[in-house]
Amino acid sequence: MTLVPERNLKISCHSEYDKLHTVIVCEPQYMAIREVINKTQEHFLDENIDKEKAVQQHLQFKEALRKHGVDVITLPAKPELPEQVFTRDIGFTLGDTIFVAEMASNIRQGEEVVLKKWLEEKQIPYHNITDDFIEGGDVIIDRSTIYVGVSDRTNEESIKKLRTLLPEFEIFPVPFDGSYLHLDCVFNILSPDEALIFPKALNQKEIEWLSNRYQLIEVTEEEQFTMGTNVLSIGDKKVISLPMNKKVNEEMRSRGYEVIEVDISEIIKSGGSFRCCTLPILRG
Repeated sequence: MTLVPERNLKISCHSEYDKLHTVIVCEPQYMAIREVINKTQEHFLDENIDKEKAVQQHLQFKEALRKHGVDVITLPAKPELPEQVFTRDIGFTLGDTIFVAEMASNIRQGEEVVLKKWLEEKQIPYHNITDDFIEGGDVIIDRSTIYVGVSDRTNEESIKKLRTLLPEFEIFPVPFDGSYLHLDCVFNILSPDEALIFPKALNQKEIEWLSNRYQLIEVTEEEQFTMGTNVLSIGDKKVISLPMNKKVNEEMRSRGYEVIEVDISEIIKSGGSFRCCTLPILRG
């Protein structure tokens, strides 16, 4: 059966920086560090997550998005899915297609079911990637180019599958230190000409290659730990970032960006920030 999209829901993303119109999120009602899957979680394991504070911060984040004209869709949170707030990983929009990811970590499996149920209820077609692991935090689009992080979360076979599915795009694998979880934790595109990078996590070959394409803004190790690279561009050179990442915020402002500071410091204890918490389905 061919599904027809709901009339008012358009699907299209061709960059990380075009104006953001529609995004999918999930509130961290059941957020907790139950199974350590990255360095940040290891650091905060004993302290863990204050769920009430995390939910309040997430509501403020959603309000900031709406204030800037973004339509925010909220998926239902499930008690058995403690990492569900990071909606970017369970899917990604490339061109006019939504892909639903196969999650590598057991603790994340099941999140994709909630997304697929919503898509099917809204009669929105999607491509379900099965058998090969790929997560949305490793997938970054810039017009006709797609960068895919090669890590413990995304394997080479999934990249080959993307090439087959999207022959109109150039798809470049970007190996990086998998202890930083996803590519968007160490590399993030701000504009056609500028990108954030944490160089320690990448090989010199990839750094040199990316520097030929973008002016690279280096994020310090201290601010990488507080997810300084994982900002969210919402268009018109507006970027949502954490107040604590003062150096990277100052650098972006010096380059003409409007930095919108929102505190989600409780959520980042699990190893993800604004980009991780959002699944854009319409930019442009």
